[in-house]
Amino acid sequence: MNTAIIQARMGSSRLPNKMMLHLHGYSVVEWVYSRVKKSSKVAQVVFAIPDTAQDDVLAWYLQSIGANIYRGSEADLVDRFYKAAKKYKASNVIRICADNPLVCASEIDRLIDFYSNNMCDYAYNHIPKDNRYPDGLGAEICSVDVLQEIHNKATTSEHREHIFNYIWDNLSQYQIKTLDPPSELAHPYLKLDLDTMQDYNNLMNKPYDITMSASDIVSTALKR
Repeated sequence: MNTAIIQARMGSSRLPNKMMLHLHGYSVVEWVYSRVKKSSKVAQVVFAIPDTAQDDVLAWYLQSIGANIYRGSEADLVDRFYKAAKKYKASNVIRICADNPLVCASEIDRLIDFYSNNMCDYAYNHIPKDNRYPDGLGAEICSVDVLQEIHNKATTSEHREHIFNYIWDNLSQYQIKTLDPPSELAHPYLKLDLDTMQDYNNLMNKPYDITMSASDIVSTALKR
C-alpha cells in the first residue's frame, strides 16, 4: 500500500508554529493535507508528529480536519516514521515534509510511477538535486523494507534525525534515482518551501490557491 507520511511539528527554530500559519485562507498544514490527498496513487495519508506537549495543538487540529496521525519521538525521526508505517501497514512510504505547502499530487504520482518502473531503493523529486525540479513540489519514496533497514542500521544522531541521510552516506549499498519534471515545471532555481519568515512573505505575496495545479503554481511563482 502506498502510504504518504507527512512530517510535521510545531517546534521549528527558524519559524516557530509555522504549521498553523494561515496561507491564503487555510493553515499551512491544511494546504499540505489537502494537496496530498489529491494523489491518485496514494492509498492513505498519515501525519507523523512528535509526542510533545507543544504538538498537542497540532494533533488536535489535524484530528479536527479528519487526518490520520501517529505520534512518536521528536528527535528520532527514523523511529517515528518506521512505527507510523508499521501501524498503518504501509508497503511503500512516500515521505512528504509539511514545510512544502505547494506540494503537488501530480508530482507525487509521477514519482510513484517512476519508482514502480525503475529498479531502485529510493527515489525523489522534492529538491533540485541531479534533476530540474523546483524545491518543494515533490516527495521521496522507499519501500517499508528499506525503511526498516534504516531503522535497524542507523545509529548516529545525524542518521536518526533525518530519514534518508543514512542512505546518502552509504551510497555503495543503495540504488538512488531521480527524474526530471515536464518542461513547464523545469525551474530548479525556484524555492517553494517554507523555512523562514521571508519564505512565508514570498508565499503570501503571490496569489496561490490551494487547488492550483503544478503548472499553475510554477507560472504564478514566475510572475513578477
